[in-house]
Amino acid sequence: MARDYAARCPVYPMRNAWLVAVAVLLAAQEIGAPKVQVAEELEAYPTESVELSCQFNDGGGLTKLTQVSWIWEPSDGHRDNIAVYHPVYGQSFPNVAFKDRVVFLHNSLENPSIRISNLRMSDAGRYTCEYATYPTGNEQGTTTLIMLSKPKNSANGVTVQAGTKSVVVARCEAADAKPAATIEWLAPVGGNHSTSTTSGPDGTVTVRSEYRLVPTPADNGREVICRVNQKTQKQPWVYPIKLSVEYLPSVSIEGYDHNWYVGRSDATLVCLANANPEPTTITWTAASGPLPETVVVEGNKLTVRKVDDAVNTTFICEVKNRLGSSRNQITTVVIDATASLPTGGVCVLFPGTGRSQTKATAS
Repeated sequence: MARDYAARCPVYPMRNAWLVAVAVLLAAQEIGAPKVQVAEELEAYPTESVELSCQFNDGGGLTKLTQVSWIWEPSDGHRDNIAVYHPVYGQSFPNVAFKDRVVFLHNSLENPSIRISNLRMSDAGRYTCEYATYPTGNEQGTTTLIMLSKPKNSANGVTVQAGTKSVVVARCEAADAKPAATIEWLAPVGGNHSTSTTSGPDGTVTVRSEYRLVPTPADNGREVICRVNQKTQKQPWVYPIKLSVEYLPSVSIEGYDHNWYVGRSDATLVCLANANPEPTTITWTAASGPLPETVVVEGNKLTVRKVDDAVNTTFICEVKNRLGSSRNQITTVVIDATASLPTGGVCVLFPGTGRSQTKATAS
């Protein structure tokens, strides 16, 4: 009979092995499942509050809970109790740094979640919810609290003088941030930048960046942009900086048309200067000595009331600013309309050219 049953109901070794493996795996998962349920990681900001949840999950109900403690482990590795709950002796907060800032949310061993208020950067670290139990001993779960800090951003330009050496023309800083910020420069002026970091005692990082170039007068007023990127900012912080480059005056003289003929009135020269800082004085002189009596100077303008041989000279315009002075000059040639006219001829002037031509007249 048994032999007939075996023939009708054969045993499949592979199938039985698979069922056993599944059972073992399920049992292992149940055994390995953490009994203390906590969040793995939380992020928070200074002055705010954070809730650290903790629950004991005992599916069989065979574990006796005797006490629960919250243990803080900062980055330096020193562990310290900050909150203890005992069903008979009540609550205790042994760490002075957390006293009056930590409270239990529930007066319960099964759910000893806590709230930490008025957070500080130094509160970052690992928070372990640890149970003293019977008969299995201590059970625990750990939450990592990451403290974040928004950067204090600032930027400014540096006034420099035009020259041949690379100098710092702009600075940008993202101070007291966590995590550290990154600084970028958007600049069409062809310079380069250097960046340094400084770590604070509370875990924050200050990033400083300097933008350098060989400054020329053409760079004055151009714009470079500092951009700060950091995790806590919804979008990059952008700050435009106008460059301030100082330079000696660049002087030019306009107005001379090469047609200063004897008797012409109100012939004018204008002295133009490009400078930073602005010019303080503009001075007209003549290479031949004192300015002729027919010359009148008003600011950067020199006017000859009536042209005569006295203004057949070189006029010099000198411009000064805080850095020094520069000058330019122009030689004016007076045309004598009556010189070397042949008898019976007329001298014809061509305005704007300074040329003349003598025409003979009928006798």
